[in-house]
Amino acid sequence: MSAPGRPTGSPPPADAEPPADEEFARTYAAGYEEGVRSALREVLQHAARGHTAQELRILVESRLARLEEEVEVKRRSLLAPPRRPAWTSLLRAPQAARPWAPPIGGASPTPRVGPGRSLLVREERPQRAVELLRGAVHDFPRCALVSLRPPELSGVSPERRVDIVPSGSDLSGGGRLSPGEIGGHLRGPTEAPGGALVYVDALEYLSGEYGFELTLKFVQWLVGQIEQTASGLVVSFDRRALDSREESRLERPFQTVV
Repeated sequence: MSAPGRPTGSPPPADAEPPADEEFARTYAAGYEEGVRSALREVLQHAARGHTAQELRILVESRLARLEEEVEVKRRSLLAPPRRPAWTSLLRAPQAARPWAPPIGGASPTPRVGPGRSLLVREERPQRAVELLRGAVHDFPRCALVSLRPPELSGVSPERRVDIVPSGSDLSGGGRLSPGEIGGHLRGPTEAPGGALVYVDALEYLSGEYGFELTLKFVQWLVGQIEQTASGLVVSFDRRALDSREESRLERPFQTVV
């Protein structure tokens, strides 16, 4: 006589595992819900801080530009073996910044500023970055200078350059420009045919006026914009303006740091 089984049509036991398809659907729905909640919370937090619509747009676009990267990092973390105890990180030397080194074989010791490339120059005063700007400006149909004192560029007509002065310029009617407003002015030259060479030496000013986090969001958006429009980017930055952790976060989006 066979053992009695579960009566036909009765519900499965409470501890029974759901079918694979149902479990997949639950997991996907839970992840989707958490992603939407996280995105909306972030937008609400930025809105509560008084950011303008343009600034919110830059913040959202910077996240969208790196969404695939963030998802891939999350995927790898879920598949990775269990993490080591937190104290083991103290035994490892901190990761060094990505310094630029000249290529082997006698090539030019000057880093290349080409389409889709972003370069950060760490210097106390804008000097080497200006040299790089002047050396590459004729490789692009136009240039945009985000600077409190835009440098002189010989051979570049006024029609080929846009001066964006954060502390007040003709573009702003003499008023200050926020990172979001600067981003709006950079869209035109970078999205025009052939892109633009963008030069920035005002990050210290922006960080002091609008805070490091918003300045970092602007940098992340700008690097993404440069890559998407085949433009070029040269940034001069005085590392004394930030602590070591902030400096590391600022350097991370750039392809080359010298």
